[in-house]
Amino acid sequence: MKLELRVNGQTREVDAEPMRRLLDVLREDLGLTGTKEGCGEGECGACSVLIDGRLVNSCLQPVAGCEGSEITTIEGLAARAEGSVLARSFADAHGVQCGFCTPGMLMAADALLKENPTPAEHEIRLGISGNLCRCTGYDMIVDAITLAAERLRNGAGDSPDRPDRPDGPDAGER
Repeated sequence: MKLELRVNGQTREVDAEPMRRLLDVLREDLGLTGTKEGCGEGECGACSVLIDGRLVNSCLQPVAGCEGSEITTIEGLAARAEGSVLARSFADAHGVQCGFCTPGMLMAADALLKENPTPAEHEIRLGISGNLCRCTGYDMIVDAITLAAERLRNGAGDSPDRPDRPDGPDAGER
């Protein structure tokens, strides 16, 4: 069945069975391999994407249910200034160990910070509660999201010439 999907701001046509998992279409048909498969049961969050701004486990989402919606993957987030701020904050706060959970964690953090730009620690922990990390114990991930929230509130990512922006003029010195 021909389906038209809007992924990371681009319209993409795929030929897929309606009940096929969105995760498989993203990875196998569209080559967007940043979205990971962990459990295949919606328990780990490694496959997290945003659908119309809402955090969704793509391993549970039939692709046909995505027509007419905006799907954002980790590749789409990485292309935005906010994604760069999140990634830099995770690196600076040592919120990355093996990296397998990181794409899903970044998607959860983005969804959380869009809804609540000044989250308390317990709100961050609740916001990432659907994402498993077996390496960090979560404290450094919470610190990373706190740091990203602060940076975003202070305008990091707003202007390409800001020194605190990950791709700003001082980026080579970090």
